[in-house]
Amino acid sequence: MREQVTGARRIVVKVGSSSLTTAAGGIDEQRVDALVDALGRLATGGREVVLVSSGAIAAGLAPLKLPRRPRDLATQQAAASVGQGLLIGRYAAGFARHGLTVGQILLTVDDVTRRAHYRNAYRTLRKLLDLGALPIVNENDTVATEEIRFGDNDRLAALVAALVQADLLVLLSDVDALYTGDPATPSARRITVVRDENDLADVSVGAAGKSGVGTGGMVTKVEAARIATGFGIPVVLTAAPLAARALAGDDVGTLFHAVDHRPAARLFWLAHATSPRGRLHLDAGAVAAVVARRKSLLPAGITSVDGSFVSGDPVDLVDAGSGLSVARGLVNYDAVELPALLGRSTPELAAALGPGYEREVVHRDDLVLL
Repeated sequence: MREQVTGARRIVVKVGSSSLTTAAGGIDEQRVDALVDALGRLATGGREVVLVSSGAIAAGLAPLKLPRRPRDLATQQAAASVGQGLLIGRYAAGFARHGLTVGQILLTVDDVTRRAHYRNAYRTLRKLLDLGALPIVNENDTVATEEIRFGDNDRLAALVAALVQADLLVLLSDVDALYTGDPATPSARRITVVRDENDLADVSVGAAGKSGVGTGGMVTKVEAARIATGFGIPVVLTAAPLAARALAGDDVGTLFHAVDHRPAARLFWLAHATSPRGRLHLDAGAVAAVVARRKSLLPAGITSVDGSFVSGDPVDLVDAGSGLSVARGLVNYDAVELPALLGRSTPELAAALGPGYEREVVHRDDLVLL
């Protein structure tokens, strides 16, 4: 038995579109009921469960007589609007059989990338769990302003798991485990345990497991596992029909081991739950100071600035030589201020512009290495 699973008290479970709906669109009631029964037994047994569920757009296809996934954003949003109500209704009825009340939480990118929104989402989730309800989370596809990644909630699930400080994340899809290659290939073998990046060296995830009604392929699941395990949360990846066995601690799917020490929540948020508003290009000396010596970033080491940002926004620190982002931090200046400061020492700036300019561009306490 997997002790990481059997000992977990707070569990986040993510299920993809292809595990809940038919190939033609519409909710597969049998599949939903099987998942609800597995999670219902868990929740009534004294564990806290958060469900991150894709499937709103897929569930809306059949009722709107749409033969396939629409390409245009407006029709995708319309399908999500119809499907989300049907999906949550089915969940509510199913969990009611176990005496459980569900609460719906629809999140946008801003809700997990802006600090104030992030905290508010935490308070809502925490209160639902305190009241004995089972939160059901999905991306708010009906108001998404960017192209919707149909059914891909893997990263969202990892961030939600970190948000509620879960003890376990379970990623359910239409593939029973992580394989060394396409599971349909005879030479592919199941990876039972991933302890660190070395165990992924021979794995070629490609498009394996990508279904017709969801876009969450194996690549996104491995990346979600990296995010969650980096926060100290073990991850089980398996197929939805194996959910009950996986949650019971059986040796099914793939278990990703977590890091030993959970990082500070603030730095985790900065690394994984923010989108950079700009880029600061660093010379070799500044890269060495930030990366090797863990120093703050000063104006003297910056060669150029990209983007539109204000003080307090997250920005990426880029090695000007390689073009790679080496760190992310909260900037202490507006973008329009920085060009006049580049390459100059802080004492020089203080003498020329006043003591207010004798400060770091990014303080080391507000900086995380990527």
